[in-house]
Amino acid sequence: MKSETVPISVDHPSGHRLGAAVSLDSVSKNFGHGKSFVPALDNVSLDIGMGEFLCLVGASGCGKSTLLNLIAGLDRPTSGTVEVRGGRTTLMFQEGALFPWLTVEKNIDLALRLRGVPRHLRRDTLEALLEMVHLKDFAQRRPHELSGGMRQRVALARALGQQAEILLMDEPFGALDAMTRDILHEELEGLWRETGFTVVFVTHNVREAVRLGDRVVLLSSRPGRIKAEFDVHIEHPRRTESAAVGALAASIIDELRREVRTHG
Repeated sequence: MKSETVPISVDHPSGHRLGAAVSLDSVSKNFGHGKSFVPALDNVSLDIGMGEFLCLVGASGCGKSTLLNLIAGLDRPTSGTVEVRGGRTTLMFQEGALFPWLTVEKNIDLALRLRGVPRHLRRDTLEALLEMVHLKDFAQRRPHELSGGMRQRVALARALGQQAEILLMDEPFGALDAMTRDILHEELEGLWRETGFTVVFVTHNVREAVRLGDRVVLLSSRPGRIKAEFDVHIEHPRRTESAAVGALAASIIDELRREVRTHG
């Protein structure tokens, strides 16, 4: 008898972008008091559709990572509400945050164990995840034996293993070289189309945002407010160096420069 495998795809019966996976209503977030008071976000209202790939850009310190933490439930807003209706969330960082003493396979297996997947189901699920991220031949390697791109693939497989429907990505490819980043763009896009999960992707790279996103949201300098939104009507597959991607990225960069010049 063929062994049962825990599903790793995500179904959205209502289809992409019908209804909001995440809703932020008049969200503000402050840190500290008195002289140490820092307003990170101010009156942010934003709906993120089911299955949408949303990219957040803005100057350093504008509250992009803070916004992800609020969606992930790692922090609470000072005022306003954050409602997550699209399922479980998982957060990916610039570094893979892998356990160095565990192999690739065991790093991913840990997510399945924490999710309560029975032992007899984990083997096939692990193999499917390793196949998805092209790491089947590296299952017994430890993180220090992998390239930066491979470590991020492990982190992505671990996120998928959690069966999270909302993937929060905080500059996950920022430390990688251009070629590796381009390959991972293609792989992430393929997985997103295959699984239907919702993605909120933070980046400083505007071309990356246009290459990947359905929509790009530009946050103002601190405190972060929604300065502008750009729908990306460029057919897939996209390439970072394409003229259409470059033209829209240039418009967003112009807006970002005006913001930085005005507010620092």
